[in-house]
Amino acid sequence: MRTREEALRAGPRWETFLRGVVERVLAGGESQPWWLPRRVLTVVSVDVDVAAGVGAVWAVWRPASPRTREHLALLERHGERWRCVGGGSGSGDDPVDVGVLDVRDGAGTLGLARGRDFPHSLATALWIGCVKVRLGRDVGHVLVGARRVGVPEHRKLIAVWTSSSHVGRGPRPVVVALAHDGTELSRIGPHDGLDTQTWSRLREEP
Repeated sequence: MRTREEALRAGPRWETFLRGVVERVLAGGESQPWWLPRRVLTVVSVDVDVAAGVGAVWAVWRPASPRTREHLALLERHGERWRCVGGGSGSGDDPVDVGVLDVRDGAGTLGLARGRDFPHSLATALWIGCVKVRLGRDVGHVLVGARRVGVPEHRKLIAVWTSSSHVGRGPRPVVVALAHDGTELSRIGPHDGLDTQTWSRLREEP
């Protein structure tokens, strides 16, 4: 007998759920479905880049349970319809004490919207990726590349991005943490493991 998680994530049901989450956010509504208790599944964060036609959803199944599972889903717009094109799941990251900015890789996949001319479409396919971002209390906004993303109250967000790189995985964009007045607090580059504020603090330590 399937669990409630397995039933929800069974193919079309999971995609319908994700599509509903994205459509509610685009309409200015809450990402968490009213009919789904947060103790069962919590939608942590949703990000949609309307111009690029991509979105990402970060959800946690049974967040208070020792058997909690984290799910990341990537979506792409095909005409007027959103489709799940990839993602991943796991036990999730250990809690971290974030001073300003912590960025962790999430998931990535090749987009399918340009896939009608296979195999030539592989040369023009976009890489769709997402990163998990945790923020300190002084952060008011985040820049993901050139795109500005608001900071939720719980200080955790998922950020989606695209790359035109056709050689495997595209590079992660620069992520910049801004104060409420717009002042830059820290940043992390595409290939960096730590942000600039953390590096500065480590250099100052004896």
